[in-house]
Amino acid sequence: MSKGRDRTVFRRDDGNWANKRNDSDRASSVHSTQKAAEQSARQMLGNQGGGELTTKGVDGRIRSKDTISPGNDPIPPRDREH
Repeated sequence: MSKGRDRTVFRRDDGNWANKRNDSDRASSVHSTQKAAEQSARQMLGNQGGGELTTKGVDGRIRSKDTISPGNDPIPPRDREH
């Protein structure tokens, strides 16, 4: 189950790469390269408190998934399990 802040990078019909939040209708940003779109998505996820980044290839199939940790968390949660 995906959270609202998770993001997907995919190729649009016009050939540009989109960085889109999964619960949104429109892309947050559009880039000419996949690398630029991925960097933008990683930065946005870090600023929003982390989440899952899914990258799709030219063929539309999932290429990679990556969990991004929170960006600047002044009081990180304690690990109570270990």
